[in-house]
Amino acid sequence: MDNFRRKLVLGFISALFGANSLAETQLPRKKLANKSTAKIARKKMAKPQAESLNNNSTSNTLNNSVISGARLGINLAGIADYGSELPFVDLFKQSRAWFVGYNENGGDVVSLKLDAHGWVSQLPAGMVASTIICSLENQHFPADDYVILFDGEGEISVPFYAVKSNAPGKIELTVDGQKGLFRLDITQLNPHNYIKNIRVFAKKYEKTVLINPWQTHFLRRWQGVASIRFMDFMATNNAAQIMWHDRPQLNDASYAIKGVPLELMIDLANRLQTEPWFCLPHMANDDYIQQFASMVKANLNLNLRAWVEYSNEVWNGGFGQNAYAAKQGQALKLAQKSWEAAWKFTAHRSLQIFNIWGDVFGLDKEGKHPRFVRVLASQAASAGVAEQILSAEAFAKQAAKQAAKQADVLAIAPYINFSVPPNADNGITEKVVASWSLDTLFDALNKVVSTETVQWIQSNKKIANQYGLELVAYEAGQHLVGVAGAENNAQLTRLFLKANADARMGALYTQYLAAWTNNGGDLLCAFNSVGGWSKWGSWGLLQYDDVPTQKFKAVIDWAISRGQKMRL
Repeated sequence: MDNFRRKLVLGFISALFGANSLAETQLPRKKLANKSTAKIARKKMAKPQAESLNNNSTSNTLNNSVISGARLGINLAGIADYGSELPFVDLFKQSRAWFVGYNENGGDVVSLKLDAHGWVSQLPAGMVASTIICSLENQHFPADDYVILFDGEGEISVPFYAVKSNAPGKIELTVDGQKGLFRLDITQLNPHNYIKNIRVFAKKYEKTVLINPWQTHFLRRWQGVASIRFMDFMATNNAAQIMWHDRPQLNDASYAIKGVPLELMIDLANRLQTEPWFCLPHMANDDYIQQFASMVKANLNLNLRAWVEYSNEVWNGGFGQNAYAAKQGQALKLAQKSWEAAWKFTAHRSLQIFNIWGDVFGLDKEGKHPRFVRVLASQAASAGVAEQILSAEAFAKQAAKQAAKQADVLAIAPYINFSVPPNADNGITEKVVASWSLDTLFDALNKVVSTETVQWIQSNKKIANQYGLELVAYEAGQHLVGVAGAENNAQLTRLFLKANADARMGALYTQYLAAWTNNGGDLLCAFNSVGGWSKWGSWGLLQYDDVPTQKFKAVIDWAISRGQKMRL
């Protein structure tokens, strides 16, 4: 077991069982992997370890078993009780924020007092603190025999499901999803020794949960992917993190609130031998950035590069990071108009972040380092935005520097755009589209790929080439969704759901990925991995772990054709 994996396990044990348990815990030991003498290439994907998902490479040199050019990355879905990817063995890590329910005495709903890690520290008399562990039901729920472990004093109940055994700190039961949501209630607690460190996992994982936090099916699905973009995993959009102590931590009650701890993202990248793509919180201070970079440097396998991006879609007025960047840019007098100030502040703060990472890792004579990739992101639909960001004179280390000269890639999201509003000048309205057949819809989508999508790729590729950067896709895929109220059109939603499940969606993705490849695209991170489809969009390549789709197959087939060791 490598040093980082050992520290991660010790961190779990300390968080879950207390420091006294460390001396009593025997950790398994493995032989170190042979060191490679190769070095990293600029365009590359680390060779996956298909045979052993738990064997962490400990090579101290850079890997030359690479795939160059267009290749598949993935955006992992965010953590939520309704999430259908189920990445964690401990299902409690995806639980919903605590809420107050009633017991037989009734009463008013009150705010719960929580400790710094989200555990209920006080419970008013007559009240019940509840959380939803998993809201999947019926055949999609991971039915199994479950173990619930917890520390502290109090009473826990699980509505709808019969308990097999109930001992202090340990409950065993069978949950099959047939009788309702998997909910957990705290009905009593001792405020001087309150319930905490709740863990909920299938009994089959009881001996391994502390050594490997990841579900086997999750690791197998993404084995061989070139990069994992952790945007939603990190809860990037509208993040409130400023200081390093604000970050998600291993002993947080749930990772659905602030995101997944960095230690686990590094662990996942090391296990899968894939390059992590981090989206750093928009308000994070310099110390946060420095500490983040230091942890990555110390623990990410040396044959892997980290991709570094300032927040997510800072150009997008729908997110809080856009308003923040606009305000900061105006305060620095980078521009007067809010949108231009946001673009220029994106460049400004990105370069500050890149320089901090450079100070941590050390840079070569060209100001680069082979262990991290500097990402400047822009809006695919407007190459002019990329021009504004890349040409911005950002102030870094008291000197004005053109942003593009301090970056490695231009990142866009060249979706197959089909956002349908109630009214539109081009006639593509909710009423019109809702009346279409699938044949008519796919005819329109094929035209979007061959015209608009290709134009977006080509125009941004031209800008990237002009500044000597690679063009990558931070997000990609279909974008069938009603907007501005059209999402409430049930007929439109049904059409889009059927289209995403149709075999022709696979053919559309094949055409789309060929367009990306043929027009010089590099890494493409599909959006997103696994998630339910609804009126808000059908973003998941898979809707459920147990329901295959043609678009997922098309994406994996493309990755395999590019030399990636992936499997359906």
